Amino acid sequence: MNWGIELWDQYDNLAAHTHKGIDFLDKYGNFVKERCAIELEYAGKLRRLVKNYQPKRKEEDEYQYTACKAFKQLLQELNDFAGQREVVAENLQSNVVRELHLLAKELREERKQHLNEGAKQMGVLNSSIGSLERARRSYERAARESERALETFQKADADLNLSRAEVEKQKANMKLRSQACEDAKQEYMDQLRKTNDAQRQHYEQRLPHVFKQLQDLDEKRIKNIKNFMLSSVDVERKVFPIIMQCLDGMETAANSINEKEDTKLVIDRYKSGFVPPEDFQFEAASGADTTDAATTHHHTHNHLTAARGTVSGNKIKKRGGLLSIFSSNKNNMSMDGKEDYSDLPPNQKKKKLQAKVMELSKQVAQEQAAMEGLMKMKGVYETSPALGDPMTVEGQLNECCDKLKKLRAQLNKFEELLAEANSQVGAPPLHPTARTNGQAPTQATSIGSNSESLSRSASESSVSTGTGTGGPGARAAGGSPESGLGGELAAVHHDHHANGDHDHDPDNDHDNDHESDFDYYYCEPDLQPVGYCKALYAFEGIGSGSTMKMECGERLLVLETDAGDGWTRVRRHHTREEGFVPTTYIATTLYADANAH
Repeated sequence: MNWGIELWDQYDNLAAHTHKGIDFLDKYGNFVKERCAIELEYAGKLRRLVKNYQPKRKEEDEYQYTACKAFKQLLQELNDFAGQREVVAENLQSNVVRELHLLAKELREERKQHLNEGAKQMGVLNSSIGSLERARRSYERAARESERALETFQKADADLNLSRAEVEKQKANMKLRSQACEDAKQEYMDQLRKTNDAQRQHYEQRLPHVFKQLQDLDEKRIKNIKNFMLSSVDVERKVFPIIMQCLDGMETAANSINEKEDTKLVIDRYKSGFVPPEDFQFEAASGADTTDAATTHHHTHNHLTAARGTVSGNKIKKRGGLLSIFSSNKNNMSMDGKEDYSDLPPNQKKKKLQAKVMELSKQVAQEQAAMEGLMKMKGVYETSPALGDPMTVEGQLNECCDKLKKLRAQLNKFEELLAEANSQVGAPPLHPTARTNGQAPTQATSIGSNSESLSRSASESSVSTGTGTGGPGARAAGGSPESGLGGELAAVHHDHHANGDHDHDPDNDHDNDHESDFDYYYCEPDLQPVGYCKALYAFEGIGSGSTMKMECGERLLVLETDAGDGWTRVRRHHTREEGFVPTTYIATTLYADANAH
């Protein structure tokens, strides 16, 4: 199929068709551009919707319930979904709209060049046809003049009255006109041949070439429209997996809703710990003895006291004033800032005290880990003075010791309050070691009894308290695994917390900490692996006693991840050998990450 052959006489129609085709390309480009704007607007509105429904600070307690947590997760997934709509808009803008604009501009310029070339060829043909027409008219005029000259000569030759000279004159004029006619005829024939040649070249070569270029231009336009449509579909298809993940996340969030768990949370949140009021006692008429009246008054007082804080009873009215403007009635409990939570019902008081004990336990463990690290650093400096001055860490040790003493005093105080609260609600007293979520007494909060290493304190204390962040003193020595020899140093002093004794003098803690000086060793339970790794390079160890040799390709168990010093603690599975290896020498896979995928 060739426009130059099939449509040789449709120059004007082809020019109009290519013009309409480029206009259609512009129309499709505007369509994609407006679609991008709609996608961006849609994504923006979704993001604003998610932002408007994000839980406020005052609503954070309400988001403990599974339905509220699921809704919060759904908002996160919807926000990710909006991000994918933005990705679609951005990719359409860069891959389709911009290319469409450039293509339309290019096609217009090419079409203009081809049409100018066609017009030029048409001008050449028309010029040749014009020359042919002029030659034909000249030939016709010369032929008429030649005929008139011949007729005049014949009349003069037949007229006997004319002189011989006059006849010769007419004869010469006849010959002249005949020669002019022959010349005009020859010129006409030559021009006719040239014009025919030009016309054949025009319709067989030149114009078909122009039409072929216009045909290629139009086919290029159509092919690119096809490619742009496919590209638009591909842009959508690429985000489908992530969109499906968002939808799966929404489904998972919905399936996580548990009405029974929410019911239990309501009980845990609002249970006061009071017992139901006793029966009303018979009040005797006048004349009853004083003892009965006192007993009746006592029972009535107990009933009113127990009724406070329940559904049927009113809350104890707090003192008004300016402070009431800034106070809140949250969880149906008084929040006037009492440190011992004595204003709360017994059950709620117990929960608050448990949380406080856990928080203080974590802080004590972190401070103790920091102090262990400083002690190790001091020991390294004393052994190798070239590395640093031991006195530089003395001030930090004193500060850490003072802070630890204060924390332990607070911990003792809140443990006593917790034991008292347990007795109020009739629950068995919480053993001090239980505050670390069931860890061994050797990992309790006292610096004298805790033997956690510097590297383990950050990770294990975070696991025991439900957080994933280490303390500020984690691997304080840094740069070397010497600061992370977990589980080797122990203290000599007995931990009063582990034995349930809360009557020790906190002022003596500083002296006890310095007297112990980490003199004894103990056998600590094995660490639980948090993942596995594969050695990318061989490592020979550095002879410090804390590093471990490994071969390239060897698989090891990960006990502690890198805390920022460049070392990871590992264990050889068969020999149970443990040590530190460079983090950059291994490829690590954590169990939590593996389960997430």
